Amino acid sequence: MNPKILRGLEVDEFLTQERCWITESWNSEEDPALSIARVFVEPGVTTQWHSLDGIHERYLIIKGTAQVEVGDLSPVDVGVGDVVVIPAGVRQRIKNTGCDELIFYALCTPRYQEHCYQNLEEL
Repeated sequence: MNPKILRGLEVDEFLTQERCWITESWNSEEDPALSIARVFVEPGVTTQWHSLDGIHERYLIIKGTAQVEVGDLSPVDVGVGDVVVIPAGVRQRIKNTGCDELIFYALCTPRYQEHCYQNLEEL
């Protein structure tokens, strides 16, 4: 891996089937150990139930309030500064419970790859 600086304005935001907007800040074959994505969820929206096969994920909430469901845990309210730890293969979803945007970083280890995404609402 070579030293570099990636500018936030150089990456595009896109809408996912999961009902949220993603900006991949870092996801490279050059660094298979980690990916970083900025996630935006509109007020009142709940992302779909899903899991990531073989990928551990953490959410770092940086703006807004939400209710998160992970595995068999009861729903938990989260806000700015909270970290949600999601082991590989465990179901998850998050709902923006506020009137403003919900923004968090999703940090995946190893790095996120689309083929690892499992939509659990189609089952």
